[in-house]
Amino acid sequence: MNAMNNKSIDEILAKVNGIKITHKRARRIRVDVAADSLTTVLELIKGQASYVHLSAISCVDWIDDNQFELVYHVWSYEENCLISAHTRIDREEAKFVSVYDLYKPADFFERDIFEMFGIFFIGSPRMEKFILTEWYGMPPMRKDFDSEAYVQETFNWTEYNPDWLQEITEQGGGIAIKPEEIRMAGQLHNMSTHREREKAKKDHVVGKGWKS
Repeated sequence: MNAMNNKSIDEILAKVNGIKITHKRARRIRVDVAADSLTTVLELIKGQASYVHLSAISCVDWIDDNQFELVYHVWSYEENCLISAHTRIDREEAKFVSVYDLYKPADFFERDIFEMFGIFFIGSPRMEKFILTEWYGMPPMRKDFDSEAYVQETFNWTEYNPDWLQEITEQGGGIAIKPEEIRMAGQLHNMSTHREREKAKKDHVVGKGWKS
């Protein structure tokens, strides 16, 4: 994208209050905008700058900030450039307006985010499960989702102790690393905040075998 096109994008988006535009590199622009102005940004770049293809909507769980970040990746075939529009919403409320009327592919992306993060998109035609149809736990991509607890509560387990393992145990062998030790290592990765992880390491919560 040449300097003239860069300037025109800046001029178009300058109409939106409180916006931050960053030209990351050639053919890549980042836009940070308040949630209530996100649809305005998308309308402007589609209608006035030919950004007609919504290639993805991604989501980040900023649990420490109690926010979700939504990122709308929009491509222009004429300018050969990608704009990523970033906005944040409240994590507890977890609701946002659908952009389906503006970009039809949003139907799939919004439905996926609803299923994985629990964000409800107001106005989306299909806010229903399509992959995790038998899933009844917390949305699994949230950082406070405890995968081990979900497995323990959902499935019935029996102790793994086949004949060949019993023979090895009788001969003085056995399992070198106990399952609870593996789970303890996993707990460190599942801790929701960096502060918790650092505290756990200092308090020697995890055994010697853990590697960061």
